[in-house]
Amino acid sequence: MNQYIVITAVGQDRPGIVNDLSKTILDSGGNITDSRMTVLGGEFALLMLVGSTGIAIEAMENELRALQDNYGLEILFKRTELKQESMSRVPYHVTVISMDHPGIVHEVAAYFSSRNINIEEMDTSSYSAAHTGTQMFSLQMSISIPADISISGLREGFINFCNELNLDANMTAV
Repeated sequence: MNQYIVITAVGQDRPGIVNDLSKTILDSGGNITDSRMTVLGGEFALLMLVGSTGIAIEAMENELRALQDNYGLEILFKRTELKQESMSRVPYHVTVISMDHPGIVHEVAAYFSSRNINIEEMDTSSYSAAHTGTQMFSLQMSISIPADISISGLREGFINFCNELNLDANMTAV
């Protein structure tokens, strides 16, 4: 398994989509090495990394095109390589919770981006607070901090940044 392909699939949610996609990948000689799936609104969304041989990936691409036509899915695929880290990085987990308002993701992403910190994974959601019904926002992300950055200084700066924006935040080592 020396070649990889990233597959994204979006379409109207219905039972059996993961079954159909995973069967197509397995039958084509692929192995799902990493994946994320969710339902957003009434739409199914999937992102996965699949490893296989070059010949099997070509067959998989053809089968995925047929699956796309048969099930009304929008499927994109792109060949890739495994990520090679050029410098040592330290993994951290970030949690932000606040009353929902536009711009939270952008502000937090800009904070880390301006410090050359990569966001490796991110999940967000909105929900109603239990007692008040206030619309709340939750952000969870995994970041990769370059080893030459002071973690304590970064953490203190991030907490101060979040306090200024009235965001409840936490940053912990993975």
